[in-house]
Amino acid sequence: MSASKATAANRFGLGARPGEIDGGGDGREILLAQLRQPVSLSAFDGLPGSAAIMRNEYELQRLRRASDAMSTPQAAAAPAGTDGMAAPAMDARRGNGEAQPMPAVADPAADKLREMRKQQLNEFGARYRHAARTPAPFVERLAQFWSNHFAVSIDKSSASRYAASMEREAIRPHVTGRFEDMLFAVETHPAMLRYLDNTVSIGDASRAARKAELTNRRKRGLNENLAREILELHTLGVDGGYRQNDVTELARAITGWSTLGPNETQSDDPFAFRVNAHEPGARHVLGRDYAEGGLEQGRAVLADLARHPATAKHLSFKLARHFVADEPPPALVEAMAKAYLRSDGDLRALYASLVESPLAWKPDARKFKTPNDFVISALRAGELPVDSDARALVALLANLGQPIFTPRSPAGFPDTTADWSSPDGLFKRIQAAQLFADRVDASGSTPYERAVSVLGSETVSGDFAIGLRRAGSASDGYSLLFASPAFQWRA
Repeated sequence: MSASKATAANRFGLGARPGEIDGGGDGREILLAQLRQPVSLSAFDGLPGSAAIMRNEYELQRLRRASDAMSTPQAAAAPAGTDGMAAPAMDARRGNGEAQPMPAVADPAADKLREMRKQQLNEFGARYRHAARTPAPFVERLAQFWSNHFAVSIDKSSASRYAASMEREAIRPHVTGRFEDMLFAVETHPAMLRYLDNTVSIGDASRAARKAELTNRRKRGLNENLAREILELHTLGVDGGYRQNDVTELARAITGWSTLGPNETQSDDPFAFRVNAHEPGARHVLGRDYAEGGLEQGRAVLADLARHPATAKHLSFKLARHFVADEPPPALVEAMAKAYLRSDGDLRALYASLVESPLAWKPDARKFKTPNDFVISALRAGELPVDSDARALVALLANLGQPIFTPRSPAGFPDTTADWSSPDGLFKRIQAAQLFADRVDASGSTPYERAVSVLGSETVSGDFAIGLRRAGSASDGYSLLFASPAFQWRA
Protein backbone atom coordinates (compact mmCIF):
# COMPACT_ATOMS: atom_id res chain seq x y z
CA MET A 1 0.00 0.00 0.00
CA SER A 2 1.50 3.34 -1.07
CA ALA A 3 2.12 5.95 1.59
CA SER A 4 1.98 9.32 -0.08
CA LYS A 5 3.22 12.52 1.49
CA ALA A 6 -0.20 14.09 0.91
CA THR A 7 -1.90 11.35 2.92
CA ALA A 8 0.72 11.62 5.65
CA ALA A 9 0.17 15.37 5.91
CA ASN A 10 -3.63 15.37 5.76
CA ARG A 11 -4.72 12.08 7.33
CA PHE A 12 -2.08 11.89 10.06
CA GLY A 13 -0.93 15.48 10.36
CA LEU A 14 -2.72 18.80 10.65
CA GLY A 15 -3.08 19.53 6.95
CA ALA A 16 -0.24 20.48 4.66
CA ARG A 17 1.45 23.82 4.40
CA PRO A 18 2.39 24.97 0.88
CA GLY A 19 5.44 23.00 -0.24
CA GLU A 20 5.13 20.36 2.48
CA ILE A 21 4.10 17.58 0.11
CA ASP A 22 6.29 18.59 -2.84
CA GLY A 23 8.87 16.17 -4.20
CA GLY A 24 9.48 12.53 -3.43
CA GLY A 25 9.56 10.71 -0.16
CA ASP A 26 7.68 8.03 1.71
CA GLY A 27 4.82 9.18 3.92
CA ARG A 28 5.42 6.49 6.52
CA GLU A 29 9.05 7.41 7.00
CA ILE A 30 8.15 11.11 7.33
CA LEU A 31 5.77 10.30 10.18
CA LEU A 32 8.15 7.89 11.90
CA ALA A 33 10.94 10.45 11.66
CA GLN A 34 8.76 12.96 13.51
CA LEU A 35 8.32 10.44 16.33
CA ARG A 36 12.09 10.04 16.68
CA GLN A 37 12.70 13.77 17.20
CA PRO A 38 12.66 15.34 20.69
CA VAL A 39 9.35 17.05 21.41
CA SER A 40 9.84 20.80 21.12
CA LEU A 41 8.23 23.04 23.73
CA SER A 42 9.98 26.25 22.69
CA ALA A 43 6.76 27.72 21.27
CA PHE A 44 5.45 27.95 24.83
CA ASP A 45 8.47 29.67 26.39
CA GLY A 46 7.53 32.49 28.73
CA LEU A 47 4.08 31.20 29.62
CA PRO A 48 3.43 30.84 33.37
CA GLY A 49 3.42 27.40 34.91
CA SER A 50 0.49 26.07 36.92
CA ALA A 51 2.10 27.02 40.23
CA ALA A 52 2.45 30.63 39.04
CA ILE A 53 -1.14 30.59 37.76
CA MET A 54 -2.22 29.35 41.18
CA ARG A 55 -0.32 32.14 42.91
CA ASN A 56 -2.12 34.64 40.69
CA GLU A 57 -5.44 32.98 41.45
CA TYR A 58 -4.96 33.21 45.20
CA GLU A 59 -3.75 36.79 44.87
CA LEU A 60 -6.93 37.61 42.93
CA GLN A 61 -9.02 36.08 45.71
CA ARG A 62 -7.14 38.14 48.30
CA LEU A 63 -7.66 41.34 46.32
CA ARG A 64 -11.35 40.60 45.92
CA ARG A 65 -11.76 40.05 49.65
CA ALA A 66 -9.99 43.33 50.29
CA SER A 67 -12.23 45.07 47.76
CA ASP A 68 -15.34 43.58 49.34
CA ALA A 69 -14.19 44.76 52.77
CA MET A 70 -13.72 48.26 51.40
CA SER A 71 -17.22 48.31 49.94
CA THR A 72 -19.10 47.38 53.14
CA PRO A 73 -21.40 50.08 54.62
CA GLN A 74 -19.06 50.44 57.59
CA ALA A 75 -16.07 51.01 55.33
CA ALA A 76 -17.94 53.48 53.14
CA ALA A 77 -18.95 55.54 56.16
CA ALA A 78 -15.47 55.64 57.72
CA PRO A 79 -13.56 58.92 57.45
CA ALA A 80 -10.37 59.05 55.47
CA GLY A 81 -7.37 57.67 57.29
CA THR A 82 -9.41 55.40 59.60
CA ASP A 83 -7.99 51.88 59.51
CA GLY A 84 -6.50 52.62 56.11
CA MET A 85 -9.95 52.83 54.49
CA ALA A 86 -10.76 55.11 51.57
CA ALA A 87 -12.58 58.41 51.98
CA PRO A 88 -16.27 58.69 50.98
CA ALA A 89 -16.94 58.62 47.24
CA MET A 90 -18.47 62.15 47.25
CA ASP A 91 -16.85 65.25 48.71
CA ALA A 92 -18.96 68.30 49.62
CA ARG A 93 -16.74 71.22 48.62
CA ARG A 94 -16.78 74.29 50.85
CA GLY A 95 -18.22 77.39 49.34
CA ASN A 96 -20.95 76.12 47.04
CA GLY A 97 -22.14 73.03 48.87
CA GLU A 98 -22.12 70.94 45.71
CA ALA A 99 -21.18 67.29 45.91
CA GLN A 100 -18.22 66.59 43.66
CA PRO A 101 -17.29 63.10 42.46
CA MET A 102 -14.03 61.86 43.84
CA PRO A 103 -11.33 60.65 41.44
CA ALA A 104 -11.79 57.08 40.28
CA VAL A 105 -10.26 54.57 42.69
CA ALA A 106 -7.98 51.93 41.22
CA ASP A 107 -9.33 48.38 41.36
CA PRO A 108 -6.39 46.01 41.86
CA ALA A 109 -8.68 42.95 41.62
CA ALA A 110 -9.95 44.02 38.23
CA ASP A 111 -6.40 44.69 37.05
CA LYS A 112 -5.28 41.24 38.23
CA LEU A 113 -8.24 39.57 36.50
CA ARG A 114 -7.42 41.35 33.23
CA GLU A 115 -3.80 40.23 33.55
CA MET A 116 -4.86 36.61 34.06
CA ARG A 117 -7.29 36.67 31.15
CA LYS A 118 -4.57 38.10 28.93
CA GLN A 119 -2.20 35.31 29.99
CA GLN A 120 -4.81 32.69 29.13
CA LEU A 121 -5.43 34.21 25.70
CA ASN A 122 -1.69 34.30 25.11
CA GLU A 123 -1.60 30.58 25.95
CA PHE A 124 -4.34 29.87 23.42
CA GLY A 125 -2.50 31.94 20.84
CA ALA A 126 0.74 30.03 21.43
CA ARG A 127 -1.10 26.72 20.98
CA TYR A 128 -2.52 27.65 17.59
CA ARG A 129 0.59 29.42 16.33
CA HIS A 130 2.54 26.26 17.10
CA ALA A 131 -0.05 24.09 15.36
CA ALA A 132 -0.04 26.37 12.32
CA ARG A 133 3.75 26.36 11.93
CA THR A 134 5.14 23.16 13.42
CA PRO A 135 7.32 20.97 11.19
CA ALA A 136 6.12 17.96 13.25
CA PRO A 137 2.35 18.10 12.73
CA PHE A 138 1.84 14.38 13.47
CA VAL A 139 3.26 14.87 16.96
CA GLU A 140 1.15 17.99 17.50
CA ARG A 141 -1.94 16.09 16.37
CA LEU A 142 -1.11 13.41 18.94
CA ALA A 143 -0.69 16.01 21.69
CA GLN A 144 -4.12 17.43 20.94
CA PHE A 145 -5.61 13.91 20.77
CA TRP A 146 -4.37 13.14 24.29
CA SER A 147 -5.52 16.54 25.53
CA ASN A 148 -9.04 15.60 24.42
CA HIS A 149 -8.68 12.06 25.78
CA PHE A 150 -7.90 13.55 29.21
CA ALA A 151 -10.53 16.21 28.79
CA VAL A 152 -10.89 19.12 31.20
CA SER A 153 -13.63 21.63 30.46
CA ILE A 154 -12.91 25.22 31.40
CA ASP A 155 -16.57 25.98 32.00
CA LYS A 156 -15.93 24.67 35.52
CA SER A 157 -14.55 27.72 37.29
CA SER A 158 -12.17 25.93 39.66
CA ALA A 159 -10.35 24.32 36.70
CA SER A 160 -10.82 27.06 34.12
CA ARG A 161 -7.27 28.44 34.25
CA TYR A 162 -5.45 25.10 34.10
CA ALA A 163 -6.63 23.07 31.07
CA ALA A 164 -4.14 24.69 28.70
CA SER A 165 -1.26 24.39 31.15
CA MET A 166 -2.14 20.72 31.70
CA GLU A 167 -1.71 20.07 27.98
CA ARG A 168 1.62 21.90 28.09
CA GLU A 169 2.96 20.40 31.33
CA ALA A 170 1.47 16.92 31.62
CA ILE A 171 0.81 15.82 28.03
CA ARG A 172 3.35 17.35 25.67
CA PRO A 173 6.47 16.19 27.58
CA HIS A 174 5.18 12.59 27.51
CA VAL A 175 3.49 12.44 24.10
CA THR A 176 6.18 10.14 22.66
CA GLY A 177 7.08 8.51 25.97
CA ARG A 178 5.33 5.98 28.20
CA PHE A 179 1.60 6.14 28.79
CA GLU A 180 2.13 5.39 32.48
CA ASP A 181 4.14 8.60 32.91
CA MET A 182 1.57 10.70 31.06
CA LEU A 183 -1.23 9.14 33.10
CA PHE A 184 0.39 10.00 36.43
CA ALA A 185 1.27 13.52 35.28
CA VAL A 186 -2.32 14.17 34.21
CA GLU A 187 -4.02 12.71 37.27
CA THR A 188 -1.82 14.77 39.61
CA HIS A 189 -2.23 18.01 37.65
CA PRO A 190 -4.37 20.74 39.25
CA ALA A 191 -6.61 20.86 36.18
CA MET A 192 -7.74 17.25 36.59
CA LEU A 193 -7.72 17.24 40.39
CA ARG A 194 -9.99 20.26 40.50
CA TYR A 195 -12.16 19.41 37.51
CA LEU A 196 -13.10 16.02 38.95
CA ASP A 197 -13.22 17.16 42.58
CA ASN A 198 -10.40 15.11 44.04
CA THR A 199 -9.20 18.13 46.00
CA VAL A 200 -12.29 17.77 48.23
CA SER A 201 -12.11 13.99 48.59
CA ILE A 202 -11.47 12.87 52.18
CA GLY A 203 -10.96 9.31 53.33
CA ASP A 204 -13.70 8.23 55.74
CA ALA A 205 -11.13 6.86 58.19
CA SER A 206 -8.53 9.56 57.59
CA ARG A 207 -7.12 11.86 60.26
CA ALA A 208 -8.98 14.78 58.70
CA ALA A 209 -12.30 12.93 58.91
CA ARG A 210 -11.72 11.92 62.53
CA LYS A 211 -10.78 15.47 63.46
CA ALA A 212 -13.92 16.84 61.80
CA GLU A 213 -15.99 14.37 63.76
CA LEU A 214 -14.38 15.26 67.08
CA THR A 215 -14.87 18.98 66.52
CA ASN A 216 -18.43 18.61 65.15
CA ARG A 217 -17.47 20.21 61.86
CA ARG A 218 -19.21 19.32 58.63
CA LYS A 219 -17.52 16.21 57.33
CA ARG A 220 -16.45 15.98 53.70
CA GLY A 221 -16.49 12.42 52.45
CA LEU A 222 -15.02 10.32 49.70
CA ASN A 223 -15.45 11.69 46.17
CA GLU A 224 -15.33 9.07 43.40
CA ASN A 225 -15.44 11.34 40.34
CA LEU A 226 -11.77 11.16 39.40
CA ALA A 227 -11.46 7.45 40.15
CA ARG A 228 -14.48 6.64 37.98
CA GLU A 229 -13.20 8.61 34.99
CA ILE A 230 -9.70 7.14 35.34
CA LEU A 231 -11.22 3.69 34.87
CA GLU A 232 -14.00 4.50 32.43
CA LEU A 233 -12.37 7.11 30.20
CA HIS A 234 -8.63 7.33 30.80
CA THR A 235 -7.57 3.67 31.00
CA LEU A 236 -9.76 0.54 30.81
CA GLY A 237 -12.79 1.96 29.01
CA VAL A 238 -16.46 1.56 29.83
CA ASP A 239 -16.33 -2.17 28.97
CA GLY A 240 -12.98 -2.73 30.67
CA GLY A 241 -14.22 -5.12 33.33
CA TYR A 242 -14.10 -2.94 36.43
CA ARG A 243 -16.83 -2.89 39.09
CA GLN A 244 -18.18 -0.32 41.50
CA ASN A 245 -15.95 -1.66 44.27
CA ASP A 246 -12.89 -0.98 42.06
CA VAL A 247 -14.04 2.64 41.67
CA THR A 248 -14.42 3.04 45.42
CA GLU A 249 -11.08 1.40 46.21
CA LEU A 250 -9.24 3.52 43.65
CA ALA A 251 -10.94 6.64 45.03
CA ARG A 252 -9.63 5.70 48.47
CA ALA A 253 -6.13 5.10 47.10
CA ILE A 254 -5.95 8.62 45.65
CA THR A 255 -7.41 10.48 48.62
CA GLY A 256 -5.01 13.23 49.61
CA TRP A 257 -4.06 14.00 46.00
CA SER A 258 -4.64 17.74 45.99
CA THR A 259 -3.20 21.14 45.12
CA LEU A 260 -1.33 23.88 46.92
CA GLY A 261 -3.24 26.05 49.36
CA PRO A 262 -3.07 29.86 49.57
CA ASN A 263 -0.23 29.70 52.10
CA GLU A 264 1.87 27.15 50.21
CA THR A 265 2.40 28.81 46.86
CA GLN A 266 6.14 29.33 47.30
CA SER A 267 6.51 25.86 45.74
CA ASP A 268 6.98 25.47 41.99
CA ASP A 269 5.03 22.20 42.06
CA PRO A 270 1.27 22.83 42.24
CA PHE A 271 0.57 19.27 43.41
CA ALA A 272 0.26 18.53 47.12
CA PHE A 273 -0.25 15.22 48.88
CA ARG A 274 -2.44 15.70 51.96
CA VAL A 275 -1.48 12.81 54.22
CA ASN A 276 -4.18 13.74 56.74
CA ALA A 277 -6.88 13.34 54.07
CA HIS A 278 -5.55 10.00 52.80
CA GLU A 279 -7.53 6.87 53.61
CA PRO A 280 -5.24 4.50 55.54
CA GLY A 281 -5.01 0.79 54.88
CA ALA A 282 -4.45 -1.62 52.00
CA ARG A 283 -6.55 -1.41 48.83
CA HIS A 284 -7.88 -4.10 46.49
CA VAL A 285 -8.37 -3.01 42.85
CA LEU A 286 -9.14 -5.31 39.91
CA GLY A 287 -8.03 -8.39 41.82
CA ARG A 288 -4.73 -6.93 43.03
CA ASP A 289 -3.72 -5.90 46.53
CA TYR A 290 -1.89 -2.64 47.21
CA ALA A 291 -0.18 -2.11 50.56
CA GLU A 292 -0.64 1.08 52.48
CA GLY A 293 1.85 3.54 51.10
CA GLY A 294 0.52 7.08 50.93
CA LEU A 295 1.03 8.73 47.57
CA GLU A 296 2.76 5.66 46.14
CA GLN A 297 -0.29 3.46 46.70
CA GLY A 298 -2.34 5.35 44.12
CA ARG A 299 0.62 5.60 41.80
CA ALA A 300 1.03 1.81 41.88
CA VAL A 301 -2.61 1.34 40.90
CA LEU A 302 -2.18 3.74 37.96
CA ALA A 303 0.93 1.87 36.82
CA ASP A 304 -0.99 -1.42 36.69
CA LEU A 305 -3.93 0.22 34.93
CA ALA A 306 -1.54 1.57 32.29
CA ARG A 307 -0.33 -1.98 31.56
CA HIS A 308 -3.76 -3.61 31.53
CA PRO A 309 -4.90 -5.35 28.30
CA ALA A 310 -8.22 -3.47 28.42
CA THR A 311 -6.31 -0.18 28.48
CA ALA A 312 -4.27 -1.28 25.45
CA LYS A 313 -7.46 -2.06 23.54
CA HIS A 314 -9.25 1.11 24.62
CA LEU A 315 -6.39 3.43 23.67
CA SER A 316 -5.75 1.61 20.40
CA PHE A 317 -9.40 1.84 19.37
CA LYS A 318 -9.57 5.57 20.13
CA LEU A 319 -6.36 6.32 18.22
CA ALA A 320 -7.43 4.23 15.22
CA ARG A 321 -10.84 5.89 15.21
CA HIS A 322 -9.21 9.31 15.39
CA PHE A 323 -6.78 8.77 12.53
CA VAL A 324 -8.34 6.18 10.24
CA ALA A 325 -12.13 5.77 10.36
CA ASP A 326 -15.15 6.16 12.62
CA GLU A 327 -15.30 2.34 12.67
CA PRO A 328 -11.62 1.34 12.43
CA PRO A 329 -10.64 -2.14 11.20
CA PRO A 330 -10.60 -4.57 14.17
CA ALA A 331 -7.37 -6.09 12.88
CA LEU A 332 -5.68 -2.69 13.08
CA VAL A 333 -6.88 -2.14 16.65
CA GLU A 334 -5.69 -5.61 17.66
CA ALA A 335 -2.24 -5.09 16.14
CA MET A 336 -1.87 -1.74 17.89
CA ALA A 337 -2.92 -3.18 21.26
CA LYS A 338 -0.37 -5.99 20.91
CA ALA A 339 2.38 -3.48 20.12
CA TYR A 340 1.42 -1.43 23.17
CA LEU A 341 1.55 -4.44 25.51
CA ARG A 342 4.81 -5.80 24.03
CA SER A 343 6.49 -2.45 24.61
CA ASP A 344 5.16 -2.03 28.17
CA GLY A 345 3.05 0.95 27.19
CA ASP A 346 5.57 2.76 25.01
CA LEU A 347 3.56 5.28 22.98
CA ARG A 348 6.10 5.44 20.16
CA ALA A 349 5.60 1.71 19.57
CA LEU A 350 1.82 2.21 19.59
CA TYR A 351 2.00 5.03 17.03
CA ALA A 352 4.47 3.13 14.87
CA SER A 353 2.12 0.14 14.68
CA LEU A 354 -0.59 2.49 13.42
CA VAL A 355 1.62 4.15 10.82
CA GLU A 356 3.18 0.92 9.59
CA SER A 357 -0.13 -0.89 9.05
CA PRO A 358 -1.41 -1.00 5.43
CA LEU A 359 -4.93 -0.74 6.89
CA ALA A 360 -4.22 2.83 7.94
CA TRP A 361 -3.36 3.88 4.38
CA LYS A 362 -6.32 2.43 2.49
CA PRO A 363 -7.93 4.91 0.07
CA ASP A 364 -11.32 4.55 1.74
CA ALA A 365 -9.90 5.36 5.18
CA ARG A 366 -10.84 8.95 5.91
CA LYS A 367 -12.16 11.17 8.67
CA PHE A 368 -14.35 14.27 8.67
CA LYS A 369 -12.51 17.17 10.24
CA THR A 370 -13.63 18.51 13.57
CA PRO A 371 -13.95 22.31 13.71
CA ASN A 372 -10.58 22.43 15.45
CA ASP A 373 -8.98 20.35 12.67
CA PHE A 374 -10.65 22.48 10.02
CA VAL A 375 -9.39 25.73 11.52
CA ILE A 376 -5.82 24.50 11.98
CA SER A 377 -5.64 23.06 8.46
CA ALA A 378 -6.88 26.38 7.05
CA LEU A 379 -4.25 28.28 9.04
CA ARG A 380 -1.59 25.97 7.62
CA ALA A 381 -2.84 25.90 4.04
CA GLY A 382 -3.34 29.66 3.91
CA GLU A 383 -0.16 30.42 5.90
CA LEU A 384 -2.31 32.66 8.04
CA PRO A 385 -1.01 34.47 11.13
CA VAL A 386 -2.48 33.96 14.60
CA ASP A 387 -2.97 37.10 16.66
CA SER A 388 -1.00 37.21 19.90
CA ASP A 389 -4.09 36.95 22.10
CA ALA A 390 -6.11 34.76 19.70
CA ARG A 391 -9.42 36.47 20.51
CA ALA A 392 -10.78 36.12 16.99
CA LEU A 393 -9.73 32.47 16.82
CA VAL A 394 -11.36 31.68 20.17
CA ALA A 395 -14.59 33.30 19.00
CA LEU A 396 -14.49 31.43 15.67
CA LEU A 397 -14.03 28.02 17.31
CA ALA A 398 -16.94 28.76 19.64
CA ASN A 399 -19.13 29.72 16.68
CA LEU A 400 -18.18 26.51 14.87
CA GLY A 401 -19.26 24.46 17.87
CA GLN A 402 -15.92 23.43 19.38
CA PRO A 403 -14.96 26.14 21.89
CA ILE A 404 -11.37 25.75 22.99
CA PHE A 405 -10.96 23.45 26.03
CA THR A 406 -14.73 23.40 26.60
CA PRO A 407 -16.09 19.93 25.78
CA ARG A 408 -18.52 20.24 28.72
CA SER A 409 -17.91 16.59 29.57
CA PRO A 410 -15.00 14.50 30.89
CA ALA A 411 -15.49 12.36 27.77
CA GLY A 412 -14.08 15.17 25.61
CA PHE A 413 -15.26 16.34 22.22
CA PRO A 414 -16.79 13.62 20.02
CA ASP A 415 -14.78 12.18 17.16
CA THR A 416 -17.18 10.90 14.49
CA THR A 417 -18.61 12.37 11.29
CA ALA A 418 -22.19 12.43 12.57
CA ASP A 419 -21.19 14.72 15.41
CA TRP A 420 -19.80 17.46 13.17
CA SER A 421 -21.57 17.30 9.77
CA SER A 422 -24.90 18.93 10.55
CA PRO A 423 -26.33 21.42 7.98
CA ASP A 424 -25.83 24.29 10.43
CA GLY A 425 -22.26 23.23 11.08
CA LEU A 426 -21.48 23.04 7.37
CA PHE A 427 -23.03 26.46 6.75
CA LYS A 428 -20.83 27.99 9.45
CA ARG A 429 -17.78 26.40 7.86
CA ILE A 430 -18.65 28.05 4.55
CA GLN A 431 -18.82 31.39 6.35
CA ALA A 432 -15.48 30.69 8.02
CA ALA A 433 -13.98 29.68 4.66
CA GLN A 434 -14.69 33.18 3.34
CA LEU A 435 -13.08 34.74 6.42
CA PHE A 436 -9.94 32.68 5.86
CA ALA A 437 -9.94 33.40 2.12
CA ASP A 438 -10.00 37.16 2.69
CA ARG A 439 -6.79 36.89 4.75
CA VAL A 440 -4.71 34.81 2.32
CA ASP A 441 -1.81 36.59 0.67
CA ALA A 442 -2.75 36.01 -2.96
CA SER A 443 0.52 37.28 -4.40
CA GLY A 444 2.40 33.99 -4.18
CA SER A 445 0.14 31.54 -5.98
CA THR A 446 -3.27 31.06 -7.55
CA PRO A 447 -6.04 29.23 -5.67
CA TYR A 448 -5.56 26.22 -7.97
CA GLU A 449 -1.82 26.14 -7.34
CA ARG A 450 -2.34 26.50 -3.60
CA ALA A 451 -4.88 23.65 -3.60
CA VAL A 452 -2.49 21.33 -5.44
CA SER A 453 0.34 22.26 -3.05
CA VAL A 454 -1.67 21.31 0.06
CA LEU A 455 -4.02 18.55 -1.16
CA GLY A 456 -2.09 16.95 -4.01
CA SER A 457 -2.77 16.86 -7.74
CA GLU A 458 -4.79 13.63 -7.51
CA THR A 459 -7.30 15.28 -5.21
CA VAL A 460 -7.54 18.56 -7.13
CA SER A 461 -9.13 17.39 -10.35
CA GLY A 462 -12.38 17.44 -12.32
CA ASP A 463 -14.99 20.05 -11.47
CA PHE A 464 -13.08 21.06 -8.35
CA ALA A 465 -10.03 22.03 -10.41
CA ILE A 466 -12.18 23.81 -13.00
CA GLY A 467 -13.95 25.82 -10.30
CA LEU A 468 -10.65 26.90 -8.77
CA ARG A 469 -9.28 28.02 -12.14
CA ARG A 470 -12.44 29.91 -13.10
CA ALA A 471 -13.04 31.66 -9.77
CA GLY A 472 -14.02 35.31 -10.24
CA SER A 473 -11.36 36.48 -7.81
CA ALA A 474 -8.54 35.07 -5.74
CA SER A 475 -10.70 35.42 -2.64
CA ASP A 476 -13.51 33.43 -4.30
CA GLY A 477 -11.04 30.73 -5.28
CA TYR A 478 -9.58 30.39 -1.80
CA SER A 479 -13.07 30.35 -0.32
CA LEU A 480 -13.93 27.48 -2.65
CA LEU A 481 -10.79 25.64 -1.54
CA PHE A 482 -11.48 25.97 2.19
CA ALA A 483 -15.19 25.12 1.83
CA SER A 484 -14.70 22.20 -0.55
CA PRO A 485 -15.50 18.60 0.45
CA ALA A 486 -11.87 17.72 -0.31
CA PHE A 487 -10.75 20.16 2.38
CA GLN A 488 -13.35 19.05 4.93
CA TRP A 489 -12.12 15.45 4.96
CA ARG A 490 -8.79 14.08 6.17
CA ALA A 491 -8.09 11.53 3.46
